[in-house]
Amino acid sequence: MSDENQQTGPVPHEKILRSHEGGKLSVVPTSPLGTLRDLSVAYTPGVAEVSRAVAADPATASTHTWAGRLVAVVSDGSAVPGLGDVGPAAALPVMEGRAALFKAFADLDAIPLVLDTRDVDEIVRTVQVLRPSFGAVDLAAVSAPRCFEIEQRLIEELDVPVMHDDQHGTAVVVLAALLNAAQLVGKDLSGLKVVVAGAGAAGIATTEILLAQGVEDVVLMDSRGIVSRERDDLDAIKADCAARTNPRGLIGGPKDALEGADVLVGVSGERIPEEFLTELAEDAVVFALADPDPEVVPDVAAKHAAVVATGRSDFPNRITEVLAFPGIFRGVLDAGARRITPAMKLEAARALAAIAAADGLTAEHIVPSALDPRVVPAVADAVAACGRTGATG
Repeated sequence: MSDENQQTGPVPHEKILRSHEGGKLSVVPTSPLGTLRDLSVAYTPGVAEVSRAVAADPATASTHTWAGRLVAVVSDGSAVPGLGDVGPAAALPVMEGRAALFKAFADLDAIPLVLDTRDVDEIVRTVQVLRPSFGAVDLAAVSAPRCFEIEQRLIEELDVPVMHDDQHGTAVVVLAALLNAAQLVGKDLSGLKVVVAGAGAAGIATTEILLAQGVEDVVLMDSRGIVSRERDDLDAIKADCAARTNPRGLIGGPKDALEGADVLVGVSGERIPEEFLTELAEDAVVFALADPDPEVVPDVAAKHAAVVATGRSDFPNRITEVLAFPGIFRGVLDAGARRITPAMKLEAARALAAIAAADGLTAEHIVPSALDPRVVPAVADAVAACGRTGATG
């Protein structure tokens, strides 16, 4: 890797703004347009033949327009990672960036759509009526708990893959990292005591994927403490999690949750005092994923844990959804599948873990770099193979 690729220091403010002038995306024709004959083929009258073919067989749209390989990146700007509720206009540069990553990493065209509404019905309806223009939906930066309902309704009502990446992209990479971290510290994954600090989109999805992988003792925390069956202030999503987590019936706050815990996954941004980390088990694992301000400063976490990961690019073991979403969407579209299933997410995590494991695991290397050229093909192949077999688990 070149020295430039390894540079992680701050970039001057002015240089960042200049690099974004005019946005980060453009549309480039794939058909020649240099002659009158070219025009007659690409546009009128030749294009009428394609329109007639699509009208006669709608499936032709997936092969003779870009819709079959186009990802709509949809956001209302209500929960941009690291920024919060900045609104649709301010979210657009981030969504442009996501679209650029789709193209650069997975060779998928993507178009950002920022919606000036917070109404669930209006968001769902807008995406529904735009459906003929794209072949998959990447929801991003939509706040909880609305994001859960929006994603589920779109999955049920559209005939194309839909994924809220802030949930599942993060969860997939957390599982990949934990598969390797557990191996590194010599602990069985199913027997781990895991605390997930944060019950928003990423926290709920991380809890779900850990349960699906067979982790038996997951304790979820929100801003009011441990999510338990004894609490009467839980919404429907958290109540459902409470019924399937916290098998020891813990109550209280972070200190109570962390006593004897093998793993802390921070996805809340709320600081966790260092003295609480003294409650962790021996050879613990800490993933402090809030960016730019992690729940625990990595250098501090390293005094109490054998393996530490963050969401930042200036520390080892960066857990970023960029490792997951380009390959997942590429794989599901390659397979021609209509759903991104739990089984696909598990296979994506295992594929990511295998890349780092093949290099040799160390405390500073439990996940590959987002720039590793092996990542997208490995994830895409794993997801596509799962999609072609029709696995749903």
